[in-house]
Amino acid sequence: MSSRFAPRTTPTRTTVRGGETAIPQGMPRQATAAAIRTWTPPHPLNLGLTLGPLRRGPADPTFRVTPDGSAWRASRTPQGPGTLRVAQRGDTVEAEAWGEGADWLLDQLPQLLGASDTPEDFTPRHRLLAVTAHRRPGLRLIRTGLVLESLIPSILEQKVTTDEAYRAWRLLVRKYGEPAPGPVPAQLRMHVMPDPRTWTLIPSWEWHKAGVDDKRASTILRTARVAARMEEAATMAPPEAQARLELIPGIGPWTSAETIQRSNGAPDAVTVGDLHLPGIVGHALAGDRTADDEEMLRLLAPYEGQRHRAARLILLSGRTPSRRTPKMPKTDIAKL
Repeated sequence: MSSRFAPRTTPTRTTVRGGETAIPQGMPRQATAAAIRTWTPPHPLNLGLTLGPLRRGPADPTFRVTPDGSAWRASRTPQGPGTLRVAQRGDTVEAEAWGEGADWLLDQLPQLLGASDTPEDFTPRHRLLAVTAHRRPGLRLIRTGLVLESLIPSILEQKVTTDEAYRAWRLLVRKYGEPAPGPVPAQLRMHVMPDPRTWTLIPSWEWHKAGVDDKRASTILRTARVAARMEEAATMAPPEAQARLELIPGIGPWTSAETIQRSNGAPDAVTVGDLHLPGIVGHALAGDRTADDEEMLRLLAPYEGQRHRAARLILLSGRTPSRRTPKMPKTDIAKL
């Protein structure tokens, strides 16, 4: 049983989006924040599994993990920039926050860690999903309440390799964002992402140097110009939220689903239009690695209302088909 569902050692772009981040066991740490909160979740919680989808690569300047068992997150909240440090000590979550957005981040902590998630609504109908759900009782679907911080990196990930997208996000945030507030360890090099106006002022050659083509850059500019309307989507029902995002030219179902999964905690926002996911779902549930979006949705139909959770469990199961074709080539437009 365990060997059959053993995770792959070399993650693909899609399995990375399964969202498991290794967070070391916590060690006691003296609190030095102006704002502090402790919260005891009424359910099992695996901090790494839950927060994993927020990390855009190991050097993400907005999300880092430290050896003392802390997850650090820099965000631009409705009240301003803020830094959140979260650590799990037994059954209790300890959080500290700094900056103008500190109180907002602490108020949202339970939602961020899946307090409104309802995994009990999910009924596995396939042995693989039952086994994976049993082995991952601490998986909760996050709800950040922030749209742009997930939407912009999702736009950067359109039709490029993971490494290219992560590099662009890292370069742009570090150059045009601001240092994360609070006593963030200097070696983490954490930054809050740029505000909407700053995104619109990034020169064309800087997008080029970051490897971002005109189409993705233009989509981000259009998004930033209506940032307030985009952020309103965090309070909407997921279908209406996706429809709001897709009003922007350049944002389709793939990008809107990847965003709403994080900002709204949407358990049914299954990602369509993905290069790998249909084949992974088809392989896991029906032995069909050639499945397309239509077939994937047919296989996930029994999980209506929880299709994103089902897909996430499949990604975490390690039951993915072996690669048959070379990796997608990198295109460094900065050298063109």
